[in-house]
Amino acid sequence: MSKKKPPPSCSRREFIKVGGLAVIGFSAFGIHGDGQNKEPLSTIIKKAQGLVIGDPTSCIGCLRCELACTEFNDGKASPSLSRIKISRNMNFGPKGVFGGRPVQGNWGNGLIIQDLCLQCPHPVPCANACPNDAIIVQPPLYARVVNPEKCEGCRMCLHSCPWDMMSFDQEVEKASKCFLCNGQPKCVEACPSGALRYISWIDLTDRVPLRTVPTAAVSPDLCLACHKDKKDTKR
Repeated sequence: MSKKKPPPSCSRREFIKVGGLAVIGFSAFGIHGDGQNKEPLSTIIKKAQGLVIGDPTSCIGCLRCELACTEFNDGKASPSLSRIKISRNMNFGPKGVFGGRPVQGNWGNGLIIQDLCLQCPHPVPCANACPNDAIIVQPPLYARVVNPEKCEGCRMCLHSCPWDMMSFDQEVEKASKCFLCNGQPKCVEACPSGALRYISWIDLTDRVPLRTVPTAAVSPDLCLACHKDKKDTKR
């Protein structure tokens, strides 16, 4: 009668090593195994119908646009919450030129820059970074809008926008962004010099210099599914 062979010995270190590899393997399979999770996190495909643009050569720096934005949307005068951000392109400091908005020329050119939401086309960085799907499109303008009921104040959207155009209200712990005031932008109405205009949407994402390096981003692999047909067509 043959004796059964005893099971191979396994040290605690080997057990942890093998167990750890198994966990990593299952996690990787969950993300890439069947391809079902490669869908983009954001399904915002529809392009916005409008856009606010600024003319720095006409801006007088009165900041009425920022006040109009927050008074209409937040019920308080708080430029730090404004969806339009005004800054003078003139940078001096003890160490020479210092950071912030990109400058033109060695010491800036003195222009007052109006930074505005670009209503990005797909893939929308802020919407893709939101873990709660709180950034949606709102008809009829299809502006990218923060749904306050879904926003949990994680600030991932703030760290994802390459143009640093998200705002955050510390009092209510909610993010916000430009939603074009339902087609009647208050910043445009309040501008006394005509430096702001509301126009039909155009893609400015490749023309406006990036303001910051996003620290919250979605891997391009997650967007393969919706662009697969385009790639196949190019081939």
